Amino acid sequence: MFKPQDDPAVPQPPERVMRISPMDMRQPRFKTAFRGYDRTDVVAFLTEAADDYEHAMREIDRMRGDLMRMEALLTEHRQREANLRDTLMTAQRLADDVKESAQNEAKLIIREAQGRADLLLQKAQNRLEELDRDINELKLRRRDTEGSLEAAIQALYRALEFIRDQDEARSEEKVLIHRPRQADPPPGPAPRPSDAFVDEWKASSS
Repeated sequence: MFKPQDDPAVPQPPERVMRISPMDMRQPRFKTAFRGYDRTDVVAFLTEAADDYEHAMREIDRMRGDLMRMEALLTEHRQREANLRDTLMTAQRLADDVKESAQNEAKLIIREAQGRADLLLQKAQNRLEELDRDINELKLRRRDTEGSLEAAIQALYRALEFIRDQDEARSEEKVLIHRPRQADPPPGPAPRPSDAFVDEWKASSS
């Protein structure tokens, strides 16, 4: 156990060498002399002085004990203060380390998030370009399909006109059967104007 008297930094009270004890004062040994003091008075005085002296010694011992306890408390408080200071410094260093670590981690998270955002933005941009190309291609296909449909409709319309012309021609031939026969036409088959429409319809359909 630590004692204040073991600490060289704590000033120690000087050790007092007592040459006369209260017992010596209560049992004095004086030489007798002619016409000296009255022995009873001297003994009474020394007894009273011994009592006061003993009381003073006890008070000094008590004060010395109080001083040692106070010095022990002071040393303990100083030690606690040093420990508290060290604890505060350690806590401050830990707080600084935690703060720096949190800042570094936050910066890392921000960089990673920025990188992911850039990657997603690049992917979205690429996808948008692909969609634009697909839309343009669909527009071209639509125009081609519309042109094909329009050509097919025109070809069907011409074919329908051709069929109607054929029906009208057959009707006219039936009527001519009952009429008198006319002169034969010149030799050689005459080209029918509807053949061109049939060929055009076949080409467009293929």
